[in-house]
This record gives sequence, C-alpha cells and structure tokens, in this order.
Amino acid sequence: MNGLNFGLTIALASLLTSCANYPRLLSYPFDPGGRSLNSAASDLTPQIAGRYVVFTSDRFNRQNIYLFDTATRSIVDLPGLNQFDAIASNPDISDNGRYIVFTASRQGRTGIFLYDRENRQSRNLSANLQAQVRNPTISADGNTIAFESSANGQWDILVYNRSGDRLNIPQEPR
Repeated sequence: MNGLNFGLTIALASLLTSCANYPRLLSYPFDPGGRSLNSAASDLTPQIAGRYVVFTSDRFNRQNIYLFDTATRSIVDLPGLNQFDAIASNPDISDNGRYIVFTASRQGRTGIFLYDRENRQSRNLSANLQAQVRNPTISADGNTIAFESSANGQWDILVYNRSGDRLNIPQEPR
C-alpha cells in the first residue's frame, strides 16, 4: 500500500468510526397485515430521526404517511394527519418525533404541512404562497422547516419557523 492509499484508508476509517450510528441496518420481520416496518406495500421516502422512521406507503390501498417506533417496534397512530381528500408524501421528522413535516396535494394544490403529534393537528405552512412547493425537511429540534418553492419562477429554498413565519436568511455574496 503506498502512502496516498494508506492516508486515504486512515481518513476513511476515522470518518466511518466517527459516524458510529450510520449506516444503520434496520431488520424487522415481514408483516402481511401492514402493522410493522416491513410489509408487502410500496414504502417510499423513509426518513429516520432518533428512534423513529417516518415514510409514505400505499398500505390499505391508499397513500398515507406512517410512523414506526423502533423502540416499541410498532406503527404509531397519527390521528388527524392523513386526510381522505389529500395525498401525502415526502415526510420528515424532528429528532424527538413530535413534529412531522410533509407535502400534501388537495384539489390540485400542493402544500407544505406541519403535523404536531402532541396536539394532533396539521397546519399548512405554505397556504399564502402562490407557487408550487416540494421536498420539505425539518430541523432536528423541530423549530425550522425548509422546502423548495417556485415563487420566483425557479426552484428556491424557503425557510420557515414552526409558527409558519418565513425566516429571512441573509445571503452573503461570494
């Protein structure tokens, strides 16, 4: 092994050991009833935070958002999140599992919604935007939500706080 390869190997080894929890392999038994993480349904866009895995699935012939708790090894009930007149997708979750941000399409209009598991309510953060929106993500502490918006005729990233107020992030010229 030459010096360059040895240095690269050491750098990769230190990088991998500093990420002790990643990548993680989650291995749960298959459940044909859809009550576990692994089922016969199409499960899309999984995101993991802390002990939770949030994902979109077409279980029970309908695309909804599901939350799996790795500690209890079960699907968590999300009352008020999935609506009959909306198609939910692209979920993300805060580290403590309280807040879930997602995209939902209702009557041809797509919005970015924030669901609070404590009060069991969803709120449309992008209701006042006259634009298409997509790909939401939430900070680990659940205080900040970022998503893409076409408000300026191109895809820009908007940042909101949990209350639904847009944050003005200063942009430094480079």
